[in-house]
Amino acid sequence: MLDTYNDRWALVTGASSGIGAEFAARLAGRGMHLILAARRTDPMNTLAQDLLTKHGTNCHIVTVDLAEPDASRRLMEEVEKLGVNVELLVNNAGVGRIGEIEGTSPEDVQRMLSLNILTLTDLTYRVLPGMLERGHGAIINLASVAAFQPVAFMGAYAASKSFVLHFSEALWAEARSRGVTVLALCPGVTRTEFFDVAGAPGWLDKHTSQTPFKVVRTALTALERRRQYIIPGWRNYLLSLWVRFTTRRTAINESKRYFRSGRKNNRTSED
Repeated sequence: MLDTYNDRWALVTGASSGIGAEFAARLAGRGMHLILAARRTDPMNTLAQDLLTKHGTNCHIVTVDLAEPDASRRLMEEVEKLGVNVELLVNNAGVGRIGEIEGTSPEDVQRMLSLNILTLTDLTYRVLPGMLERGHGAIINLASVAAFQPVAFMGAYAASKSFVLHFSEALWAEARSRGVTVLALCPGVTRTEFFDVAGAPGWLDKHTSQTPFKVVRTALTALERRRQYIIPGWRNYLLSLWVRFTTRRTAINESKRYFRSGRKNNRTSED
């Protein structure tokens, strides 16, 4: 578990907006200093100034495209220059795509898998040994409620989140007896820019969604209880059980209807 929030350092990826920015705000409110990493510098500068004003938080900003090869190594080199220990890693950066097979770019899928899987895994293994050596620390990896079943029109994305869920739960089992918690956060539809940019503009207006505040609050409560995974919201939890109580054929066909409205556009959402 975390030694303490106060005066410790957290590394938050995808920190320029949405869930990542909300994590930064909540952790600053608990006394943590922050390393913010994302592609967009201006939103992070605005966030850092706001957190400094409200909480006196030290923020170090790293502008980096974590989908690029070797980006996670370069990010950790920046962290090492600060001479601080990362007490909490929030692997939030990720890419989403909604689209039909014919309109899907193999290069875009490769970029998505690189960010959602390879970068997250690399950062986890770069930070985790130090936590184990110190006997405290925590990692939150962003999975999704989509991790629990295949999802039509988002096949590669859902599969990447299944990796995050299973990877995180395995590490939770390995690390929990050594004072370190690894949590897979599996939100459902959340009110961020994800769907607008992913190819389904207006989709949020037609479906029940949660705020980033509620998702992050639930995640931090689960972290303190040393949970291995958490699904914010009872509707999302029931959705994760759907595949257990029906045939897999039925579950995947239902997902086709669910995402049909966004399938004609092939775009990505990335922090």
